[in-house]
Amino acid sequence: MSVAAPTTVFVITHEFHPRRGGIATFTEEIARAGAAHGHTVEVWAQQTTPGATDLADDSWPFTLRRLPLLKGTHNFSCRLALARHLIRERRRLRHATVYLSEPGPMLALMMLMPWSTFRPRRLVLTFHGSEILRFHADPVTRWLTRRLIRHAFRISTLTRYTRKLLCDRFPEAAPKTFLTPGALRADFATRSVPATTRTTDKIIVLTVGRLHPRKGQLFTLEALQSLPPALRDRVEYWIAGATGQPSYEATLRAAAAHPGLTVRFLGDVPSDRLDGIYAQADIFALTSIDHGHSVEGFGLVYLEASAHGLPVVAHHVGGVPEAVLDGETGFLVLPRHPASLTEAFRKLIDDPALRRRFGAAGRTWARRTTWTHAAGLLFAPCDELPENELP
Repeated sequence: MSVAAPTTVFVITHEFHPRRGGIATFTEEIARAGAAHGHTVEVWAQQTTPGATDLADDSWPFTLRRLPLLKGTHNFSCRLALARHLIRERRRLRHATVYLSEPGPMLALMMLMPWSTFRPRRLVLTFHGSEILRFHADPVTRWLTRRLIRHAFRISTLTRYTRKLLCDRFPEAAPKTFLTPGALRADFATRSVPATTRTTDKIIVLTVGRLHPRKGQLFTLEALQSLPPALRDRVEYWIAGATGQPSYEATLRAAAAHPGLTVRFLGDVPSDRLDGIYAQADIFALTSIDHGHSVEGFGLVYLEASAHGLPVVAHHVGGVPEAVLDGETGFLVLPRHPASLTEAFRKLIDDPALRRRFGAAGRTWARRTTWTHAAGLLFAPCDELPENELP
């Protein structure tokens, strides 16, 4: 692909540093990569509270604007605040590329689409999965989404699963939609791992993800508790993640209190300590499930675990098979097959050579693509998009 002529790109998001999660990481990395391509990038992001961020807003390789009254939710007041800002800045946006990487800004722009004066010249969208189902479920939002898609210049998804989900629900997206696969954080290779001392000789199974039913920590916990006693005694289960739903955390802690398996709740581990946690682990597990309109469209955390050389155990749902190669970088198990899940853990616990083989393959797999490539596709002129990147 030839290098795209530099352009002005506005990245508009409700999810940006210091907020953590896959979409926040995706947005940050795409903005960085766009700036590295030579584009003039300006990120509009949610406001933060004093002292909430460890990075100054002027330390990024692009312009970062924190929008007042934008609290980072999808409720009507946030949408209205962003819509008002879009109206005020319409002249700047009209002749630039406007990139919406998540559902909050999409919902705000939907309010303005009936008026051509508020439509940017080049609108680029990325869909991740769950928002497709939510947008489609409501008749009004479904109609507004179709209007937004019709005016979009280009649309991306991280996985083939999400692309199919989008095009099945919104067929008008098909001619414009292509893949921008997820990648490791750009600084992954240069990050220093804090010195850590292993405090146990047990095999550590690690989960990283917010405590929410969709993330499926309870399935992993129950599968490990179902191991034969002699094998279970060799294992510790570490759970890292912020509370996503207090009632689920209470259920998880009650289940963990049963004797027979050592379980540690690490809480919301800061990013600068997470590498050290990965370095102590032996197996990574995130057994996500579909939960209402919420699905696992990809899961950047699977790539991060693989890059740390950890074999992965996951459920075969959504876009996870495009992040974890079954039988090569880990095991994929159908949801709600507890015996099969327990067996996957048994194989890895019993076989250090298998863990090493999956881990080595994972390191290679996790590095197969870059955000620079994704940004080049997102912000390139239409006639420079390679045919093999299209559906």
